Amino acid sequence: MEGNSKGLVMLKQYITLNTLLLIVFLSTPAFTQTSEHHPVGPIPLDNPLSTTFLKENLRKSLPRLVLNSEIEKKLKAKLKTDPVIQNVYQAIKLNAESVFEKTIINLEIPLEERTQDNQLDISRDMLYRINMLGLVYRMEKDLRMLHRINEEVVAACNFPTWYPRHFLDVGEMSLAIALAIDWTEGNLPKSTIDLAKKSLIEKGIMPSWPEGGGHSHWAYGNSNWNQVCNAGMIAASITVAEIEPELASKTLHRAIDGMVYALAEYGPDGVYPEGSTYWSYGTSFSVVSAAMFESAFETDFGIHDYPAFKESAFFRILSNAPSGLMYNFGDCGDKRSKDGDFPLAWFASKTGNKTFYEKELFLKPPKEMGKLSRLAGASIVWMAQFEEKNAEAIPTAWKGDGANPVAFFNGGSDDPHQYYFGGKGGRGTVNHGNMDGGSFVFELYGIRWVIDPGNYHRYGPIERTGFKLWSKCQECDRWKLLNKNNFGHSTISVNDQLHVVDGMASIVDFQSGIRPEATIDMTPTFQGQLKSAQRRFIKDSPASLIIEDHIEISEETSLITGN
Repeated sequence: MEGNSKGLVMLKQYITLNTLLLIVFLSTPAFTQTSEHHPVGPIPLDNPLSTTFLKENLRKSLPRLVLNSEIEKKLKAKLKTDPVIQNVYQAIKLNAESVFEKTIINLEIPLEERTQDNQLDISRDMLYRINMLGLVYRMEKDLRMLHRINEEVVAACNFPTWYPRHFLDVGEMSLAIALAIDWTEGNLPKSTIDLAKKSLIEKGIMPSWPEGGGHSHWAYGNSNWNQVCNAGMIAASITVAEIEPELASKTLHRAIDGMVYALAEYGPDGVYPEGSTYWSYGTSFSVVSAAMFESAFETDFGIHDYPAFKESAFFRILSNAPSGLMYNFGDCGDKRSKDGDFPLAWFASKTGNKTFYEKELFLKPPKEMGKLSRLAGASIVWMAQFEEKNAEAIPTAWKGDGANPVAFFNGGSDDPHQYYFGGKGGRGTVNHGNMDGGSFVFELYGIRWVIDPGNYHRYGPIERTGFKLWSKCQECDRWKLLNKNNFGHSTISVNDQLHVVDGMASIVDFQSGIRPEATIDMTPTFQGQLKSAQRRFIKDSPASLIIEDHIEISEETSLITGN
């Protein structure tokens, strides 16, 4: 689009199943700009952790991580009566048996075959093995499981390090080792228990406290690193509390203080800024933390009731499209698991809302469920606590503000058109973010007609070239990738330039009802390129979508393009 420096331009797209109509004409702006939402500082959790509190309130008997004697009784009772729990447990048993087909955990995976340049794949594999073997051992006291757990723990604890340079690796490994010690309830050899606790201290907790004081970058960060690493340190600290009470209490205190910086990112409405895939990752470790606190201290210190955390379950469900794909903005993939959603089931157990409990998927034949989540052993524990109380309907129009605002339209559960729209604002500097403000996906009849490229590559091969994938300055390498910059997304670009990386696109107007609308103010995205830009999405019928772009050009504006 060529335009004069004073013009007001409106681009209007009308999408139906078979038609794409683009109309360009002069127009006056239809909307007024409102101020950007500025989140307030994190609300603290209840944090009484001190050495005295730890000694007086920590459950003395094992298990006490996710499981305890009372919770275990309920799980065993459900294993006798509940078809869902019985089915998932059979799948866990199959997964446990598959561990015996592998060599003992080791560091011999060639670096070029790892998804990243670290030990994260190995730590995750260890967490998977312990979840499967450990849960079966707890339920059946199968000595085969105990002996294999012993071999795995000894091998992992003899690694030179758990790779503290990339602390996610330490977080997941620490959780694995702590669960192994806890769920075996003192039945491993004393030498193994001593080695494991020594390793949790020296390879887990101590590296989390930088030399010279201060805190690791993740401890009070706002990304999934906070959730994963703090979960590992919580598990490790509870496990070694009797032999290192001061170290354990100060680490637990830091975790409760620091977790709020990640929990606050769900606010104000429940959108996880890193997208649906990373919701599953980060949230699963937050709910494991809550479950460990409850089993060990009989309180989660306020995690479940943290503002917008419960609401994030709706964001996760709304990210699932009728086609079976997910709304895959950011660094997310578009394929959802074919099995039930385990972290979502935690929200079901807390609310009684069966909408969050994917019963039909959990009842798939165990052999068809394949390899389970590496936290499935812990997850079946909170699944066994689910008691149906209600079935809250999924909204057909929903908007969530925050660091990466998103809007959804759908036709409801019985929609013959299988209508689905997801659109977003945001900025490139958000965690795992792209230059994708104003982009959207659109489906009809189970077919995705407008896509988001999502994350079509693994991180490791890119990082090994020297490419600076994680730097987010305006001129950084990340924006050279088509799926990271604005040219690869269903948004608009001006003068063939990149979006302004820290220019926040906000949802400034939203209307629900049978004809929902969402308006995104993209003006900060094009600072110095035009005067103003707003994009409005309208579901004008059960089978069509209108996109209107209201643009005020400036003397700097020479070209406007849309993808």
